[in-house]
Amino acid sequence: MSAGAAAGAFLIRGGTVLDGSGRPGRVGDVLVDAGRIVAVDDRITPSFARVIDADGLAIAPGFIDMHAHADLAVLDDPQNLAAVTQGVTTQVVGQDGLSYAPATEATLEVLRDQLAGWNGPAGDAGWPDIAGYLAAVDRGGSAANVAALLPHGTIRLNVVGAEDRPATTAELAAMRAEVERGMRDGAFGLSAGLTYAPGMFADTAELVALCAIVGTHGGYFAPHQRSYGAGALAGYAEMIEIARHASCPLQLTHATMNFAVNRGRAAELVALIDDALADGVDITLDTYPYLAGSTTLAALLPGWAAAGGPESALARLRDPTARARIIHELDVVGSDGAHGVPVDWNTVQVSGVRDAALGDRVGRTIADLAAAAGGPPAEVAVDLLLADRLGTGILQHVGNEENVRTMMRHPRHTGGSDGILVGAKPHPRAWGTFPRYLGHYVREEGVLTLEDAIVHLSRRPADRLGLTDRGRIAPGAVADLVLFDPQTVADRATFDEPRRQAAGIPWVLVAGTAVVEEGERTGAVPGRALRSAACAPS
Repeated sequence: MSAGAAAGAFLIRGGTVLDGSGRPGRVGDVLVDAGRIVAVDDRITPSFARVIDADGLAIAPGFIDMHAHADLAVLDDPQNLAAVTQGVTTQVVGQDGLSYAPATEATLEVLRDQLAGWNGPAGDAGWPDIAGYLAAVDRGGSAANVAALLPHGTIRLNVVGAEDRPATTAELAAMRAEVERGMRDGAFGLSAGLTYAPGMFADTAELVALCAIVGTHGGYFAPHQRSYGAGALAGYAEMIEIARHASCPLQLTHATMNFAVNRGRAAELVALIDDALADGVDITLDTYPYLAGSTTLAALLPGWAAAGGPESALARLRDPTARARIIHELDVVGSDGAHGVPVDWNTVQVSGVRDAALGDRVGRTIADLAAAAGGPPAEVAVDLLLADRLGTGILQHVGNEENVRTMMRHPRHTGGSDGILVGAKPHPRAWGTFPRYLGHYVREEGVLTLEDAIVHLSRRPADRLGLTDRGRIAPGAVADLVLFDPQTVADRATFDEPRRQAAGIPWVLVAGTAVVEEGERTGAVPGRALRSAACAPS
């Protein structure tokens, strides 16, 4: 008999238990009751008949996506297929310094334009505090659990606005107060997007001052740092120094070295991290197992061009003098938004558009569009930004396989999809990250052992979040579980068909309730908003 969609007492029988400790898996049974694991043993004889037959399957703690862009999707789409069908039972949102809480009405007017390429139309979404967002998750129900970070860029918009200038003493105090309140509301830390306006306008001292509050409350700093290209190592070094001076744990977001300038240089980043770890800095990192990145076309603009918000950026794109300067920085200098590297338009592929009338651009590179139009690629890119009001999503094919493998082997590594769910052809990592680790990089390539991969995808993320009753299979732990076939688990999402469901993951349970049963979504929404240990009692 199956566990069905409802929580209750049942037995998972005869699977290989990978408990999250890294120890070799062993065949055994897992007994679940009232949403928690009751017993784990070689053979359990229950006094009831509800059984999941796990013969030939691995039983693992549910995966934790340490970098998700499902901020609105968890509210608008209770099915949450992209996450749960690949075994994800908890998503960490509020990433890259930009999200919809805590936000003022004025800030939301900016964000709804700026985040269209990440989250799609936002409607009237937005909350004045993290508590309001988490309450909305609990009211609506979710397939997976949701943990939230405070977005630095949003907080800066609230207090400083979209201008490119340092915060005043009074403004810094106001931002610190917002961080303090957000941590007490249950946020797990602070994210930053330092190649995105307005986060990129913050100096190191501002980030140290905010992270000091986060560290006091046991949270962590999750920065998308200032460059993954020409200034990558300097950018990582700055993040490490922020963590050091603020006494705040650090989660390096999609930590890799991209673009041709960094080919084969991941070992230098590893050395930087290891030296800091030896010096007492608490560092973890996340990556996705693909070579292409994903962002918005507008993100490539120089910071000065984005200052003032979307309307100001659009005005500069229309102004001939400013437009010429922008194109020069994109093509020749390498803008800060483009990681200090002149853009190779052959690597920039349109993944989605806000305006459906522009749908014929999707799937094509900017270089291809330019060749068809008979114009320079940067000019075509700027015209597209104007026509789509900055809402264009892109893929950037700028990764390096050696770097990807080096980073995923690091003993402080965790998995994060960085998955964008909107657009006609989004990055397949939104649907394929976790099975790709298990199928391609574990079974086929042997980059990680299966036991170690489970630590990377469940136990270590849970430990970073301070979730002592998740990320492990042990009596008393919450029964967030995934059952998969180690011989067949695989990502099936591709760049041409990015929303294909993974293979080899027949069961996923959240708090003891099946959200995927025999490979099919059950419709259950047992997930809830998680709150950090810093959350003040209500």
